[in-house]
Amino acid sequence: MQKKYRTYMITKTFKSVYHFLKDNRFSENYITNLRKETGNIKVNGHDVTIQKELFPGDKLDININPNTKTSIMRCILPLNIVYEDEYYLIVNKPAGLPCMPSKSHYSCNLAGAICYYMDSKDDNFTLRIINRLDKDTEGLIIVAKDSISQKEIKDINKTYYAICEGIIDKDIVINKKIKTVSKGKINEHKRIIAEDGQSAITHLFPIKSLEISNNNLKTMITLVKIILEHGRTHQIRVHLSDIGHPLLGDALYGTKSNLINHTALACSELNFFHPFLNKKLSFSISLSEDINRIISK
Repeated sequence: MQKKYRTYMITKTFKSVYHFLKDNRFSENYITNLRKETGNIKVNGHDVTIQKELFPGDKLDININPNTKTSIMRCILPLNIVYEDEYYLIVNKPAGLPCMPSKSHYSCNLAGAICYYMDSKDDNFTLRIINRLDKDTEGLIIVAKDSISQKEIKDINKTYYAICEGIIDKDIVINKKIKTVSKGKINEHKRIIAEDGQSAITHLFPIKSLEISNNNLKTMITLVKIILEHGRTHQIRVHLSDIGHPLLGDALYGTKSNLINHTALACSELNFFHPFLNKKLSFSISLSEDINRIISK
């Protein structure tokens, strides 16, 4: 298979290629994979080992993807591609589609669809999803196409929109630690608020509240904008449930709803600093039809 390289012009002396890589925050896993095969590292056009000394003016080429090809089952599913270049792929994931394969979603998941799409572009593609979303959460997901693009991406900011139960009429900051529930050292799906958990801060900004009919009962809901610090698994769902405003349709931390068949949560805005274009890129998507239908009532 044809290797792809990224070039670095060396501006100071390094004891070895290894020292250059460590100085530039390459992971040990990446470095280990570079060692595995001749031709992964070149200096001034010649194959070298990771012990090669570097001097100012040297041209270092390193294989951008020395990892083993992702071998999960491919899924032939349409991808809603929002942006793509040689470094990153951004897709809009629909609610109901898990990011990764599992026993119950082995042949239908975003990871398998991305790998199928990338097979024709890179015969050694390794999957690197930068920001995963829950199965029932819709929205923007970034995929790095190689190890270096994954390492170099900076300043990722995400904005979520959600419908929660009840009225929220002022901005709220929720600062409560979140812990994974485990039994017999096996992690459960559910998370809880706990003092010995991981730090998590959620910023809520109400947009509008409205009354809707649900099974002949009047129900108050609020559309909120959400910005996270930390980004723990289920952070939004756990925090909103804890303050008495579970997300509409969240069966795990609230109750099912006949208004929507998934959690009413979307990662609708995303921006990051593109290290190779040397500029900030911003993306936004419209809320899905089922969420818009509820807030338009």
